[in-house]
Amino acid sequence: QVQLVQSGGGLVQAGSSLRLSCTASGRTFSSYVMGWFRQAPGKEREFVGAISSSGRRTYFADSVKGRFTISRDDTKKMVYLQMNSLKPEDTAAYYCAANPGTLYSDSAYFRSYDYLNWGQGTQVTVSS
Repeated sequence: QVQLVQSGGGLVQAGSSLRLSCTASGRTFSSYVMGWFRQAPGKEREFVGAISSSGRRTYFADSVKGRFTISRDDTKKMVYLQMNSLKPEDTAAYYCAANPGTLYSDSAYFRSYDYLNWGQGTQVTVSS
C-alpha cells in the first residue's frame, strides 16, 4: 500500500500553467505506475495521463495531449503533472493515483478501477 498526498492547484486564467505534485509513502514507489485523473462536477472521473514505472513512457488523454506532461522523481517519491495552456474545460478536481506495477516496465493503466491508491484530490479552476 502507498499513501498519496497532493499539493498544488488553484484558480488561474485561461492560458496559464499550473503544476500539481503528488508525494507517496512506501518503500516500493519505483515499481508503481502513477496516474492522474480528474472529475468535474456532474461528470465521471476521467483519465488525464499516466507514467510508467520506468519513467520512460507517458500516456495522455487526447484532450490534454501536447499541453500536459507527467514526470516522476523516484528519489523523492513524487510525481508531477505539469499543465500548460490551461482551458476553462480543464476545471476539475484532480487526483493522483498509484498501482503496483513491474519494476522498469513501460506499461501503464488507463482506467480508474485499475488503481488501488488515491490522493485526496486538489481543485483546479480555470477562468476564461
